[in-house]
Amino acid sequence: MTEKAPLLVIAAGGTGGHMFPAQALAEAMLRKGWRVKLSTDARGARYTGGFPHTVEIEQIASATFARGGFAAKLAVIPKIASGVIGAVFKMLGDKPDVVVGFGGYPSIPALAAATLLRRPRMIHEQNGVLGRVNQIFAKRVSGVACGTWPTDLPEGIDTAHTGNPVRGAVLERAGAGYIPPGDYPMSLLVMGGSQGARILSDVVPPAIAALPMDILQNLRVSHQARDEDGERVAEYYAQHGINADVQPFFHDVPNRMSEAQLVISRAGASSVADISVIGRPSILVPFAAATGDHQSANARGLGDAGGAIIMPESTFTVDALSEQLASVLTNPNAAQQMAEAALSCGKPDATEQLVALVETLATA
Repeated sequence: MTEKAPLLVIAAGGTGGHMFPAQALAEAMLRKGWRVKLSTDARGARYTGGFPHTVEIEQIASATFARGGFAAKLAVIPKIASGVIGAVFKMLGDKPDVVVGFGGYPSIPALAAATLLRRPRMIHEQNGVLGRVNQIFAKRVSGVACGTWPTDLPEGIDTAHTGNPVRGAVLERAGAGYIPPGDYPMSLLVMGGSQGARILSDVVPPAIAALPMDILQNLRVSHQARDEDGERVAEYYAQHGINADVQPFFHDVPNRMSEAQLVISRAGASSVADISVIGRPSILVPFAAATGDHQSANARGLGDAGGAIIMPESTFTVDALSEQLASVLTNPNAAQQMAEAALSCGKPDATEQLVALVETLATA
């Protein structure tokens, strides 16, 4: 009877921020000859379309205190307990060599089961502040792989700065040559997260329109705006004679980013990772309502290195943004230095570093 290939169980929650790095690790471990299972709940299962078909998806009961009324909150503990029991029985039937949690409430059952069964385990935190679930398990795992550096962590935690895995399309553009601003066609990329894009749609178009004509005549804008904002944003650009492509989602972000002289973006972990791996100057606007203000923590490394201008929402006004845009787009030497500083923060080998940690943990 042939020996089974080693098994990795990945536990991840129901947002793209958790699932995309989990998918990158799954793909890499499959190439290494491992078997991979993904433990998530029904909400997380909606994000599994990109996972290789050989990854076994295990739906486990989980819940969060953050949503629903009193009755829903009352049902959370028994639901999570049921999920943990289910995960324990699954792991007893097929013992994982390593369990890796990527955050989110759906990762609780598998991480709790691995803790109870004393299986080798670690977590990956994408943001500069530990998420609620990763806070619970940080001292109950062998180590924490940090996607953002520095990450605010409790004392005594074994940490490794792996970076956040990025998509293959981003890696293809890693370190792409940067053309600094000048008297020729220039590109500006504007990206906002699904929750926090409105302020960008309110502030960015008039800030661009206020730029001097010698900049505007060379500028083309790619602006990612929510469906409900898209029409008014596109209309504003058109009324002010600005060459703009406004869409709710760009499928070719890596190409647009590599062509951009400047990026305006929220400071989600994956956006910051993309910007630093490709190496582009940016103006980052952390989402003020993010849990634990983690987007400010995400932006800190790029800001400290000189690769990004950080504008908190409280200072993100039309006049202030227009001034910052002009300062970058009229200073090619400074823009070039920002691009190089951003690139110095990139971790294009993040997935390989995670793989190495998993393999080390399996043989410990």
